[in-house]
Amino acid sequence: MELIPNGTQASMRGPAEWFTGTVRIDPLFSVTAPMRASAASVTFEPGARSNWHTHPLGQRLIVTCGCGYVQSWGEPLRLIRPGDVVICPPGEKHWHGAAPGSSMTHIAIQEELNGKVVDWLEPVTDAQYRDAAIDNQP
Repeated sequence: MELIPNGTQASMRGPAEWFTGTVRIDPLFSVTAPMRASAASVTFEPGARSNWHTHPLGQRLIVTCGCGYVQSWGEPLRLIRPGDVVICPPGEKHWHGAAPGSSMTHIAIQEELNGKVVDWLEPVTDAQYRDAAIDNQP
C-alpha cells in the first residue's frame, strides 16, 4: 500500500495551450502499471474553461465544489454542481469549466492508452462560451 500525503505533490497552473482563464491542477495519482488510471483535482476560476478535447478511453468527472458547465460537441450546454458525476465516453469531443460567476472544482479521472490520456483540440471561443452560458445561468 502507498500513501500519498496531502500537499506532497506540487500544484500547477493549467497551461494556456489547454485552458482559457485561471485553472489550477492538483495531481492526485498518476498511471502506475498495471493500472491505467490517473486523477487530478482541477479548479477553474469564474469563466475559466478547458479547450475542446477527447479522451481515448473516456473520462469521469466528479464535481466537488462550485458551479460549472460541460458540453459535448453539437449538444446543449449542461450545468454541473457538487455531487454530479459526468461520464464522457471514449473519443467524445467536449469541454468543461466554471460558470461566469462561480469557481468550480472537479476530480478528473482518465485512463491511458498508448501513453496518452487526452487529445487537446481548439479553444472554446468567448462567443461559444457566452452564447451557451446565456441560457444556463446558475
